[in-house]
Amino acid sequence: MKTTFLIIFLGFILQTYAFSQSKEETVSVNKIEGTLLTPEPKKTVPVVLIIAGSGPTDRNGNSIAGVTAQPYKLLAEEFAKNEIATLRYDKRGVAKSVTAGMKEDSLRFEHYIDDAVAWVNFLSKDKRFSSVTILGHSEGSLIGMVAAQKSKTSKFISLAGAGRPINEVILQQLKDQKQPENIITDIENLFNQLKEGKLIENPNPMYMSLFRPSVQPYMISWLRYNPQLEIKKLQIPTLIVQGTTDIQVAESEALLLKEASPKAKYLLVEKMNHILKASTADRAENIATYSKPDLPLAEGLMSGLVEFVKK
Repeated sequence: MKTTFLIIFLGFILQTYAFSQSKEETVSVNKIEGTLLTPEPKKTVPVVLIIAGSGPTDRNGNSIAGVTAQPYKLLAEEFAKNEIATLRYDKRGVAKSVTAGMKEDSLRFEHYIDDAVAWVNFLSKDKRFSSVTILGHSEGSLIGMVAAQKSKTSKFISLAGAGRPINEVILQQLKDQKQPENIITDIENLFNQLKEGKLIENPNPMYMSLFRPSVQPYMISWLRYNPQLEIKKLQIPTLIVQGTTDIQVAESEALLLKEASPKAKYLLVEKMNHILKASTADRAENIATYSKPDLPLAEGLMSGLVEFVKK
């Protein structure tokens, strides 16, 4: 028993020491700021580019929309313990990347794709890294799929990414919320108009959060991309990761991606929710984890990610 305890204790010390030797650098590309975390001692290692999900999300995975769980920071720290470097960054217009922000009516989905490509190019020139893997979380999954096609990316990871275009995802969410049929029909018709590239004049105030005039150009650009079609285009090793208690993106979305990319590896993490923490499917309990930065990542996530990146 004493021997077993000693081995476990030494393992903990060695893991903690490995992380303490990591080097953290603040880096910037096109006025977008990020954190590069590299393991020490210095040697050639893989690097993972972490692309954030939707909304005003910063490099740690936090958001003024109410998320303080810092899932991307935890990802980076766990990767470092396993001798994998990471680059995570504030989205344009957010936190330290605020100067790269744009007026809402000028922003397009392609701007986020171009930002990711710029970071891959930045990392590809660094001789410390043996390969560059894109890890896109939520909306970042689709951004990452397209960015991987336009850059020297070695591998791609979709983490809690949708398998359908954004209009279909939103309509499904409305149905799940038991919204009245007339509202669902109205919103579906408005989306169809945007898909045709037509702006909506004088949208119903009730739908302003989705269809306000300043956000319509961005929605039109986003609707051009279908995740199932984009993942099919990838000719690099791909991993699709999904949690069983994700109340924002259902497992069925990940299965659509898997169906579209049969050669992709699939990792289903039991009891993992959308912000990568362990939770039940109970909505109140699930959402409570969104404000718990000290809660560790769901068990089984990192082992699968590390194996894929290193293999």
